Amino acid sequence: MTSRTIRIVGVSGSLTVPSRTTSLVAEVAYEIAEPLGASVEIIELGSLVESLAATSRDALGADAVAALEAVEVADLVVVGSPAYRATYAGIFKHFFDFVGQYSLVDTPIVLTGTGGSERHALLVEHQMRPLFGFFQAISLPIGIYGTESDFENYVITSPDLRERISRSSRQARAFLQSRTSDGVDRVERSLHSSHF
Repeated sequence: MTSRTIRIVGVSGSLTVPSRTTSLVAEVAYEIAEPLGASVEIIELGSLVESLAATSRDALGADAVAALEAVEVADLVVVGSPAYRATYAGIFKHFFDFVGQYSLVDTPIVLTGTGGSERHALLVEHQMRPLFGFFQAISLPIGIYGTESDFENYVITSPDLRERISRSSRQARAFLQSRTSDGVDRVERSLHSSHF
């Protein structure tokens, strides 16, 4: 990572524009990226509905394939979905069903979600974290969840949510910087040692 720009990709599972979920994903991605001089790409799955209308990756539209490839080569991925029936959006799962099974191994993931109230807050821990565990990705510890009351006109206004974003972003930057300065293997061993 030392000889090239760090790539951060955000994926919003919202179907609406504008979207609180997309605002949250973008806010987190840019807060992580700015001090690192990293590049940011935000993928809005709502704009890819037609391109994702397939049952195999070979049949996907070009825009969907480009989005998948961006995620698969990212140095860090910020993911977010609105809560639907206590879980992530169907299009969010459909998109990640096409991601290569081993493409996200050891990739750091920042988990975010939005919902109408706090009762959906476990979406991040109970639904999203296991999904990225399947990919053997490294879901960073601080998940971020926002409710409708945390936004005004799709802009984050809650000091508590902003503080959680700041804490998560500092953690994500430290993780990326430790990989750069100390080597990936040492970081991964320390992160995985508590799981075995």
